[in-house]
Amino acid sequence: MARRFSGRYSPDAPPRSAGQEDIPTERLPRPEHPYEGRPFWLAVCALPFLFGAFGDGPVGLARGILGFGFCAGAALLLREGLKAQAAYEARGKARRPALPRKILGSLGFGLGLAIGAQEMGLTGAIGCGLIGTVLGLVAFGIDPLKDKGLEGIDPFQQERAAEAIATGEAHLAAMREAIARAGTPQLTARVEIFATHARDLFRTVEEEPNDLRAARRYLTLYLEGARDATIRFADLYAQTRDAEARAGYETLLDDLERNFTAKSRQLIESGREGLEIEIDVLRERLEREGIAPPPPSAHK
Repeated sequence: MARRFSGRYSPDAPPRSAGQEDIPTERLPRPEHPYEGRPFWLAVCALPFLFGAFGDGPVGLARGILGFGFCAGAALLLREGLKAQAAYEARGKARRPALPRKILGSLGFGLGLAIGAQEMGLTGAIGCGLIGTVLGLVAFGIDPLKDKGLEGIDPFQQERAAEAIATGEAHLAAMREAIARAGTPQLTARVEIFATHARDLFRTVEEEPNDLRAARRYLTLYLEGARDATIRFADLYAQTRDAEARAGYETLLDDLERNFTAKSRQLIESGREGLEIEIDVLRERLEREGIAPPPPSAHK
C-alpha cells in the first residue's frame, strides 16, 4: 500500500516556527512476531469448505460454512496471539496474556477441520480435528503462561498502575477519534506519533509500578488536557482550516512529546541509580561480613 509522506515543503504543510524540526509522519514500529502473517494461510486453506458448501443441501451448506468460519476465526486468534507474544517478549516485565489466544486458535482450527470433514465419518472427522489442533500448537506454539519479571512487586501497586494506564489509553483513544474529524492524514499520523511516546511512559510505569506517583500527572492530567485541546482544535480546524491554529496545536504536541520522553528517561535513570545504590549497599555488607565480593569484571 502506498504511503504519503509530508514535510516542511509539502503543499499543505502549515507554517513552522524558526528552528522547528520536521516531524516524520511514520508511526514508530511495534514489536512484530516473525510468524505473524502465516495464520492467514490457514483461512485460505479452508476455502474449499466454503466453496463445497453450495449445492450440497442445507446440511452440507451449514457444515461448510461452519467449518470455514471456525478455521477463519482460528486464524484471527492465532494472529492476535502472536502479536501478544511479541509484545510480551519485547518487555523486561510483563503479565501473561489474559486470554490464551494461540491455544484457543489451535483448538478452533481443529474443530473447524472436524466439522468440515464430516463426510469422512465420525472417526475420520475426529482424527482430522486432532491433527489440526496438534499442527496448530506445533507450528505456532502456546501462549506465555506466567508473568515475567514481576516477582516482588506489590499487586496493589500493579492494580493502581493498570488503572492509570487504562485511563491514559482512553484519553489517547479520544484524541484519535477527535483528530479524525479534522480530515487531515498528517495530523492523524502526528497524534499517533505522540501516542507512541506516551505509551513508552505507560510501559515504564507498567514495568515499575512504584513510579506511578511520579508519573500520575502525565497519565491523567496532562493527557486529559491534550484530549480536550485536541477536541477543540479538531472541531475548529474542520470548519476553518486555520493554519495558525494548526501550527499552535502541533507545537503543543511537540512540547507534550518532549515532556513525556524526558519523564520516561528520568524514571529509567532513577531506576538505574536505585540499582547501583542497592549493589553498593550489598558490597558493603559483604565486606563487613568478611566476604570479598567478586570484581566487576567477573559479571561481564
